Amino acid sequence: MDNRVQRICQGFEPIRNGLDENFLLTKLTAMKGCGCKVPRDVLLNLLETFKTDLVINNDEIDIGLDSCVVPLRHKGLRLVQTTDFFYPLVDDPYIMGRITCANVLSDLYAMGISECDNMLMLLGVAVDLNETERNVIVRMFIEGFKDAASEADTKIRGGQTVRCPWLLLGGVATSVAHESEIINVDQAAIGDVLVLTKPIGGQVAVNSYEWLQKRNGKVDELKLDESRIRKAFRQTCEQMSRLNRNAARLLHKFDAHSSTDVTGFGILGHAENLARVQKAAVEFLIETLPIIEYMDEISARLIENGGEGFRLFQGRSAETSGGLLIAMSPENAQKYIKEIEELDGYPAWIIGKVVEKTSDVHARISPDYQTISIASRLP
Repeated sequence: MDNRVQRICQGFEPIRNGLDENFLLTKLTAMKGCGCKVPRDVLLNLLETFKTDLVINNDEIDIGLDSCVVPLRHKGLRLVQTTDFFYPLVDDPYIMGRITCANVLSDLYAMGISECDNMLMLLGVAVDLNETERNVIVRMFIEGFKDAASEADTKIRGGQTVRCPWLLLGGVATSVAHESEIINVDQAAIGDVLVLTKPIGGQVAVNSYEWLQKRNGKVDELKLDESRIRKAFRQTCEQMSRLNRNAARLLHKFDAHSSTDVTGFGILGHAENLARVQKAAVEFLIETLPIIEYMDEISARLIENGGEGFRLFQGRSAETSGGLLIAMSPENAQKYIKEIEELDGYPAWIIGKVVEKTSDVHARISPDYQTISIASRLP
């Protein structure tokens, strides 16, 4: 068991780290992780200010996908760059640092770029922190961010730190890549299948665990199982802090036709973003939702009680540092799934298919969709 997984399984103890026993990092914000994103439809309207549609061709990718791809003056070379930041969603600053770094790098990985040349770290230090809390949290966050960057074979060579009303965490990832290192993300074809490399339900896991921590009565009200919530939370922390690097490398080996990562817009929102830029007139049809064990039950109970259940079954539940969503041939998909489990130790799934476009809808969840419960592999 590596240090990352061991730490997740042990849980974070504030006193052991010089903090007050009631300290919760997640109290420093009302929003968590990529759930803080501006809604997709609102964002698309705001981006019209640039007065440009998405550029995607053999030379560059502009606004709208995971990373920008910029032609350089040197023949065959491209600058691939991305940035991301959000609020804390777990209470262990070290694991939060790893999650942040993994989430930033994931945008490069979604383009097939497995080598990052440089990272910058962005940190907004909450003004409500006292000196001891600030020193402990910032040090541990930087350590986690640095360890994840080292695992990715890259370094942090700068960034920005400011005082802020909230705790803000993020970074920038940059790669100078040969054009052959970047997959074409607009080549999905009718007959392709859709592969997902991490289950969904992270937002439900993080919030239900917070109900436990704050003892706000929600767990009792919904008659939820505390041990199952804790297990799902550990599973969520593991997958959020796991790099999508192997998933990126295999995009080339198995000739992926299109790829994105699943984060704040939910699986359907990111499927829509990707499907709308395809050269062929296609639609992404999602038929299966792999969900972190017990999170489907919690969502169903919330819906039964008049809530939205985080819109999990609608494909709109936010994920942080989620998996890659990939379009590829059925034959290659089976090989991809087999090899990524051998490399990472965790499964991937075929969740849908690419079909002919017959309406103005770019992606949808089948009315006959199925859910599969994904059990944790952690102790």
